[in-house]
Amino acid sequence: MHLPGTPALLLFFASDGPARIPLSMLVIFVAAKAMAEIAERLGQPGIVGEILAGVLIGPSVLGWLQPSEFLSALSDLGAMFLLFRVGLEVRSSELMKVGGTATLVAFSGVIVPFVMGTAILLAWHAPMSESIFVGAAMVATSVGITAQVLASKGLLNAVSSRIILAAAVIDDVLGLIVLAVVSSLTHGKLDIVQLSLTAVAAVAFTVIVAKWGTHAMGRVTPHVDTKLKVAEARFALCMSLLFALALLAVYTGVAAIVGAFLAGLALGESTGPRERGLAQGVSELLVPFFLAGIGLHVDLSAFGNASTALLAVLILAAAVVSKFIGCGLGALALGKAEALRVGVGMIPRGEVGMVVAQIGLGFGILSRSSYGVVVFMSVATTIIAPPLIKIAYRNQLKDAIPVNEDDLVHIG
Repeated sequence: MHLPGTPALLLFFASDGPARIPLSMLVIFVAAKAMAEIAERLGQPGIVGEILAGVLIGPSVLGWLQPSEFLSALSDLGAMFLLFRVGLEVRSSELMKVGGTATLVAFSGVIVPFVMGTAILLAWHAPMSESIFVGAAMVATSVGITAQVLASKGLLNAVSSRIILAAAVIDDVLGLIVLAVVSSLTHGKLDIVQLSLTAVAAVAFTVIVAKWGTHAMGRVTPHVDTKLKVAEARFALCMSLLFALALLAVYTGVAAIVGAFLAGLALGESTGPRERGLAQGVSELLVPFFLAGIGLHVDLSAFGNASTALLAVLILAAAVVSKFIGCGLGALALGKAEALRVGVGMIPRGEVGMVVAQIGLGFGILSRSSYGVVVFMSVATTIIAPPLIKIAYRNQLKDAIPVNEDDLVHIG
């Protein structure tokens, strides 16, 4: 669906000259911030507007921009800095305290969506391999979306928030295992040894950094200014650790954003306002590309078929209900209010669901219609979650201290 009068603009945006990169950045950044302003004025979280900005300027509406390798790189950087900044605001000791509950939340939040997604596709008479791949796409949680809402409202110190963050990290490891098993089974073989080694490496990396990273950086950071002469030495150390742990996370099989979060967690108790302010500045630049990038992947043309549209609605409903029930049950021991917040906070699939869909399409397992359904589910849950989180935390909002944009205060 393109608006009248856009062909000339499309030619302009499709140019391959030196203006392409700054033009793309200008359009995405301005559109994201403008839509965020509109969303805030309508009483909705700004990130909803930023995601919708991607839908608006993307292939489904105006068609100004298409997903590209460059924009994907900016999106990945935005997600990494978002999770790094969130990690800076959380104490690892507080996160470890909720580890047991978070593990239960993660496991139940993996099993229920996987079963529901697979069952719906089987009922739709889809092949078994395609059905279980859609189930796998419904497993993961995009913690970046929830974390952005909680951070902007000053709610990262809430018990339910810490459970969500910890559960999302565990969820990523579990999602990796589920995806590996599903991919192996659909190709007719399952390498138990390789799968076990990958799982052990991912778990070991996460636990070691979460448990001992803060202590290690607490011993290193105070000596940076006296040992190094480079400008902004502490910030240079922060960025080095961010990229190093993101790289290690990828090599151990989990997402780079998990490594970024763990880097922030390790530095959270040893960095000052200066480093936090610099990280916030970079985050404010890059995060709009991450959020709008999610919207760019929406292609509504896949829903011209009534059967596909109905399937998309069913999968979306299952995606919301399965995480809400599965993760909520895992946190029920904390009371209904906290269970509600945890269940809602784990709903968004974001870029994680889209990555799984892309893998399934590349393997030839997902049909084009199923791929469109999964992408729609990933984006729709990401848009739905922020308003629900705002409602779930409404009683705590009046006591919360929002994160200052210029000088982040350590929460926890």
